[in-house]
Amino acid sequence: MKFWKLQGIGNDFIAIDGRNDHIDNNNYGDLAKKVCHRRFSVGADGLLVVKDNDEADVEMVYYNSDGSRASMCGNGLRCFAKFVYDNNIVNKDEFEVYTLDGIKKIKIDLNDNKDIKSITVNMGRGSFQSNNIPVDTDKEVFINEKIHILDKEFIVSSMLMGVPHTVVFVDDINMEEIHKYGPIIEKHEIFPQNTNVNFVKIIDNKNILVRTWERGCGYTLGCGTGMTASVIISNFLNKVDKSVNVTSEGGSIKISLINDEAYMSGKAQKICEGNLEV
Repeated sequence: MKFWKLQGIGNDFIAIDGRNDHIDNNNYGDLAKKVCHRRFSVGADGLLVVKDNDEADVEMVYYNSDGSRASMCGNGLRCFAKFVYDNNIVNKDEFEVYTLDGIKKIKIDLNDNKDIKSITVNMGRGSFQSNNIPVDTDKEVFINEKIHILDKEFIVSSMLMGVPHTVVFVDDINMEEIHKYGPIIEKHEIFPQNTNVNFVKIIDNKNILVRTWERGCGYTLGCGTGMTASVIISNFLNKVDKSVNVTSEGGSIKISLINDEAYMSGKAQKICEGNLEV
């Protein structure tokens, strides 16, 4: 099976063309667990699969490294866009990708050599509604709410950005605390489908730092939907402007809020290609 490996701000993926493999969209879990294993295969945070779709130019099927299917992945979508564009699966620089979180609009920005300079994704509006995230609460929205984790009280805010995201504002990025509290917040009983956890430090109104404990794969160098959710929540709470540079351990992207929709701009890089023995 031919593959590419790509990365977006340190979030790495295996991409394959699944249009003619006759595998149902819901049956890539075992393959994802196998090929994403960092000891026994290529290794990645997730598996991207290209499928045909009648509603959009192409469909992205995404599975986490633990074999669970996810509705969306922001960094994955940029890598997916590069994969389908560079392989001439899509032959235009503006196109639509079907995901379980709806149809996402892509714009490829080219340099003078016609190589990809950056990729912009319309990430949509997201949702603050507790029942959409979901959060097990009688509150309509779950913003600036207290939860107790082990020996500490946290003020958290949650939203759905394709997948559930929870933001914790911190004065400093502390990796020990991220690894200690992140997995417990992820699986807290108030989140029936678990949640991604974003630890956010506000630098100023145009710059933030984000570290994400990702549902389904643990700590990651970058999470596009998490960085987007972090900006939306930060803006909602009047902590930042509508155009923000967001930096994770793996790199930076720009999130712009325009007419209540979020646009994510950043790079995607091909690491290698080859044949998978599966």
